[in-house]
Amino acid sequence: MNIIDKITKKYMNPSIPEFRVGDTVSVGVKIIEGKRERIQAFEGTVVARKGAGINETFTVRKQSYGVGVERIFPVHSPKIDNITVLRKGIVRRAKLTFLRKLAAQYRIDERM
Repeated sequence: MNIIDKITKKYMNPSIPEFRVGDTVSVGVKIIEGKRERIQAFEGTVVARKGAGINETFTVRKQSYGVGVERIFPVHSPKIDNITVLRKGIVRRAKLTFLRKLAAQYRIDERM
């Protein structure tokens, strides 16, 4: 095993579920407000995944009051409390950037 792999292995989160582009996920993000810490859910469609290992990130897009909001999360970040897969989607693309041009909520078919 490479020395860099040994060092980064202890920082990787083993409790990440398997999810792909097109899936609808709910990401629990730890928010620190003063002395308090709470978990805020960010629910949307996975638009992209990139990177590998400790550098892997994924982009989640949602519609909030008619405005599209995208957020990029590192997969193995300590700020992420949990990732829950709500729906599994069927898509034929690796990146769903075309969703940015669509004004309405785009419906993705569900896989079993």
